[in-house]
Amino acid sequence: MAICEHLSSAADPTARTPDGCEECLATGSRWVHLRRCLTCGHIGCCDSSPNKHATRHFHEVAHPVIQSYEPGEQWRWCYVDNEMG
Repeated sequence: MAICEHLSSAADPTARTPDGCEECLATGSRWVHLRRCLTCGHIGCCDSSPNKHATRHFHEVAHPVIQSYEPGEQWRWCYVDNEMG
């Protein structure tokens, strides 16, 4: 099975807020796990977090691929094709 075009062409940008979720840090909210946008480096909280900023970022700017920003995790997810890589 071939990997989707978004996952195969995803970049590896520097995290914009390496200390946590960009929006949660700004508002003082909490998060559960972090995800990094592989288009722009946005760090957002996961869908188990109260604010779901990683998915919200996708809906606002349509950057298709995130990667886990948790230590030891390397998986990637394409929102467009609902595919893990």
